[in-house]
Amino acid sequence: MRASDQRESIKMALDTLRTNKMRSGLTILGIVIGVMTVITISSVITGLNASVSNVVSHLGTNVLWLFRFPVIGVRPTSEMLARKQLTHDDMMEIVKLPHMVAASASLQYTDRTFGVGSVVAKFGLRKADNVSLEGDSPLNAMVYDKVITEGRFFTQTDEDRAADVTVLGHDVEQTLFGDIDPIGKEVVIAGRTFTVIGVLDKQKSAFGGGKNPNDSFAYFTIPTFRKMHPEILDYWISAKFDDQKNKELVTDEIRELLRRRRKVRNEAEDNFAIFGSDSITKLWTQITGSLFLLMFGLSAVGLMVGGVGVMNIMLVSVTERTREIGVRKAIGATRQIILLQFTLEAIVLCAVGGVIGIFVGSMAAMGLRFVIPSEVSLLWVLAAFVCSCGIGLVFGIYPAWKAADLNPIDALRYE
Repeated sequence: MRASDQRESIKMALDTLRTNKMRSGLTILGIVIGVMTVITISSVITGLNASVSNVVSHLGTNVLWLFRFPVIGVRPTSEMLARKQLTHDDMMEIVKLPHMVAASASLQYTDRTFGVGSVVAKFGLRKADNVSLEGDSPLNAMVYDKVITEGRFFTQTDEDRAADVTVLGHDVEQTLFGDIDPIGKEVVIAGRTFTVIGVLDKQKSAFGGGKNPNDSFAYFTIPTFRKMHPEILDYWISAKFDDQKNKELVTDEIRELLRRRRKVRNEAEDNFAIFGSDSITKLWTQITGSLFLLMFGLSAVGLMVGGVGVMNIMLVSVTERTREIGVRKAIGATRQIILLQFTLEAIVLCAVGGVIGIFVGSMAAMGLRFVIPSEVSLLWVLAAFVCSCGIGLVFGIYPAWKAADLNPIDALRYE
């Protein structure tokens, strides 16, 4: 086929689409909806993935967490719930291991009815509701690289003396003090009086501009925490090691140490769990995998509907232009030229729908940034555009073939 014939076919295809603007617009509606769905949902998934990765990196990729049973993506069994609790002494032994930078034991007040225990904190006439309580080792700030905006974190002396001091989360401090300097002030938490020695920086939220629950915590040394809740002994241990390349070695050393301390038989499975930030990433990947399947299903329905609409309108177009096709064939147009013209009409029609869908989807994704993280991905934009063009090719072949296969004599007689 000559290049001039190809150019002429493309020109005629575009002229036909411009002539029937309303019909073309209604035809590509399904394509627009399908592509818009792809762009919107993929942008949300991309934004959430970036936000979760940011939070996970903030927690530390070289931090391991230890608890008596796995808590990420696993429903604990009755056997797990009955396991012996980890102890403060376990943490003290873990911190002595090679490659270990710091370790911290933590206790948290938990209300079995409402989840994380919530109490009221007061300063003068001001009060903060839903404040959660946590007892930590002095090295906790080093383990999680916590940023202290005012004052300081606990010291070993504070822990040895069981000092009545507290470090407040950002939201608690803002609610109680506002523009007042909180350092050295006394607050009443859960009916006891504590001196504020530090304030933590605002922590990032995994899902956009919402609040991070950790900003509503009041932190204490473990002995101070146990003055309020001596019944809580279920320790959570965080261990920070020196280099990511040593993760497997450190994990094996911790496992061997805990098995020995907890007297686990050689043939028995671990009666504790060791996990890191990659566990959160794996769980999130599973969740986004389900979202991807949802996106694929919704967009596939829209694109299939759009494709059927394109095929239907192209068949109508072939019928309406039967005499025109006969004239073109009579003056020398080959079967390939007719096939190219009608195939290009379908592809261009779907491509225009794809472009509109990308634009609308991108605008929707930008609007969603004010609610949840959203980030338009160039890869998904290209994929959506190629997919829309592919729909035009697949659903436009049959009408184009039917047009190209018309007998010129019968076509010229068509009324």
